[in-house]
Amino acid sequence: MRKCDISLLFSLIINIVVYMSGSQQTTKTVAPSAVALIPLIVFLALFIGVGTYLSLQGVEFAFYQLPAPIAVLPAIIIAFLLSKEKLNRSIEHFMRGVGHPDIIAMCMIYLLAGAFAAVAKASGGVDATVNLGLSAIPTSMILPGIFLISAFIATAMGTSMGTIAAVAPVALGIAESAGMSLPLTAGVVLSGAMFGDNLSIISDTTIAATRSQGCEMKDKFKENIRIALPAALIAIAVFAFNSTATQVPATGDIEWLKVLPYITILILAVSGVNVFVVLSIGILLAGGVSLASIDNYGLTNLAQDVYKGFGNMQEIFLLSMLIGGLSELMRRQGGLAFLTNFVSSLIHAFGSSHSKHANSRASELGIAGLVSMVNGCTANNTVAIIVSGSVARQLAEENNVSPRRSASLLDIFSCVVQGVLPYGAQVLLLGSVFNLSPIEVVANSYYCFALAIAAVVAVFIKHPARQPVVQTEN
Repeated sequence: MRKCDISLLFSLIINIVVYMSGSQQTTKTVAPSAVALIPLIVFLALFIGVGTYLSLQGVEFAFYQLPAPIAVLPAIIIAFLLSKEKLNRSIEHFMRGVGHPDIIAMCMIYLLAGAFAAVAKASGGVDATVNLGLSAIPTSMILPGIFLISAFIATAMGTSMGTIAAVAPVALGIAESAGMSLPLTAGVVLSGAMFGDNLSIISDTTIAATRSQGCEMKDKFKENIRIALPAALIAIAVFAFNSTATQVPATGDIEWLKVLPYITILILAVSGVNVFVVLSIGILLAGGVSLASIDNYGLTNLAQDVYKGFGNMQEIFLLSMLIGGLSELMRRQGGLAFLTNFVSSLIHAFGSSHSKHANSRASELGIAGLVSMVNGCTANNTVAIIVSGSVARQLAEENNVSPRRSASLLDIFSCVVQGVLPYGAQVLLLGSVFNLSPIEVVANSYYCFALAIAAVVAVFIKHPARQPVVQTEN
């Protein structure tokens, strides 16, 4: 499996949270049990333990060497052993979790997202977008320009890893030819990738956050942009101040046609068009561009690229089914109820005044802290959202935090932590491309630092988004 697909590997674990949070009535009737969390602890311990061991051995991408579907198998076995019901009944519950409608919906989304990414890449859309950006960048603003290019591609592609893989070699060439700081340039690429991944409607983190919290993608985007945009402006100012390039590498002619699919899906996504429609239109447009602009590219080639995109999602399918089944077993055994009660007690203790606003702020800080902690343990922002999503939803409902607010906080703080982890896949990839220490890359991730500050400030500012909203069925 390609390194750029690593983050997507875990994305459909989201349904562990989606299903658990989507069955609130059942959850409330289950007696809390700390023992029911053992399967989840085993999964995380196995994942972290293997990653740590391999890191000490000097293995690259150590935290991503153990296939997630394999890591979750022992957890599933333990969940069966902990069940007090008959084996046949437990298997029925497991299969019900595997086949939950949310899991099927997520599978379809990722199929389409994978197909679009593959077809758009085949059409030359990524290279055309980079060329467009470089053509419009003044020499004195080369670093902010690289940030914007990286941000745009990440927003369009929905993956920070894929963006880094596409942009990092280009950025390295620019930095070397223009005599710029390599660590700073790497930090710029990382910052842009995390900005775009955080806001993209086809990002696994966005899908995980919105589905687990029960809000619309456009609402989460509007909430996110209020926090992310000021942080991005601060980062751009820092990059502009440190932009010391003397010349910009030569670029070719601008190929507007190849950029069109990316621009189209961005406009449609922000407009609130259904994600299935957005991705389908994106595939058709990217395919049309390939057919029109690439010699000897026919319908069979298009079909092969679409299928290649589907194939990149194979491990996600397997993982989603296993985690979906595990989630149902854990939910029925009281694991979610215990975790919710525990975090809720901490939040109420923090909000000592017990006022509505105090508890709302405490809940938001609790959501932020929980997802940050899990992200630090797993080195994967999607996994962090997935593991934290259900508890976050419960806390938000109990403390008057809107779904779009909780979804935004989940995505933002997981993004922050992922962008400053020396052992995160994004940082490791940039370090390998630029031949830098991961610490050097992290030290220049100014956007992530600015985003953390902006998000903490936002928690303490009274915001209309805290008001509860009526959710409609999808």
